[in-house]
Amino acid sequence: MLTTEQKIAARLWKAGQGRWVQSDCKHDSDHNAICHLFEEIRYEINAIGIDRNKNVGLTSLMKGYAALSPGQRSLIENVGWLDVREREKLTNPDGYFDVSIPLSLILGFPEDYRKIVINAKHELILRRAKSDVNAIMQTAPEGCKVVIHKLEWLIPYVSDRRKIQLLKFIERDAPISLSFRTWELYEYPLLPTTSKHVWAVKTSSQLEKPRYVILGFQTSRKNKKNKKASQIDHSNIRDVKLFLNSQCYPYGNLNLDIDHNHFALLHEMYANIQATYYGKDPEHLLKKNEFLECAPLIVIDCSKQNESFKVGPVDIRLEFEAQDNFPADTSAFCLILHDRIVENNPISGGVKKLV
Repeated sequence: MLTTEQKIAARLWKAGQGRWVQSDCKHDSDHNAICHLFEEIRYEINAIGIDRNKNVGLTSLMKGYAALSPGQRSLIENVGWLDVREREKLTNPDGYFDVSIPLSLILGFPEDYRKIVINAKHELILRRAKSDVNAIMQTAPEGCKVVIHKLEWLIPYVSDRRKIQLLKFIERDAPISLSFRTWELYEYPLLPTTSKHVWAVKTSSQLEKPRYVILGFQTSRKNKKNKKASQIDHSNIRDVKLFLNSQCYPYGNLNLDIDHNHFALLHEMYANIQATYYGKDPEHLLKKNEFLECAPLIVIDCSKQNESFKVGPVDIRLEFEAQDNFPADTSAFCLILHDRIVENNPISGGVKKLV
């Protein structure tokens, strides 16, 4: 898929008083605020859904922290990702803003599939969140909401000469495989107030077994108007294990002690995902202190798997332990990155998911 992007122009509205936000309104756009405006985004080809992102704000946040590099800091400001310490502002004093978001930051298909999909109807379905409270951190008693004025989907132009070449290539209507990695977010909404917990995340097929798993925690942040919904909390985590049936990742214990500044292994796991996921030298976005402060994610590489996983379903289970009991109102989020293959017949228009 050639690079596409979504452009949004909007303005903040001061609810209850029926007027546009002015500089006296006490609000602050959250990090990655724009994605929090949408509950779900789906990509369809010929009316068949091939990829989707649920809980767009957190999914794109967790995946983005793992994927982005320091050289992209100026680029992602235009996307609505403020700098990690949020010293920048998204809106002007009158509440106006616009952003341009590459779909590769939101969905796995545009990120991985870099070829032209010809003779097909492409649709992008966006479902707005019920509330904008996760996008705007507010301290004033009256609420603010985002009013979208314009939404555009920008797709690169393909020349007529190139189209003719492609039509000759597809004239036999041979099926074309569209291979990519999709992102699925699972939520454990309320952890018990214990120091250890076992989470049976899901049972997957062989073809959809995880290649990478990213785990994060939040305490009393979701749908709280005075809290940052894009902040990840470390919850004083001590150890995490991922089980795919009986196979365990990582093999050894993490032995974290965040109170005593012992979390180097956690940051190393976060930094190394770029080497295996993208096949490039790691250039992680967050320095060690920024990582702990903003996004202490547990990134588990399970791409190297035992041959015994070739048959049967795969039970995905997480076991994690904290130094103390998990605080009240703590949620866990598990982002699973796995393979997907879609078969497209460009002449007849048939589209089906093989994985």
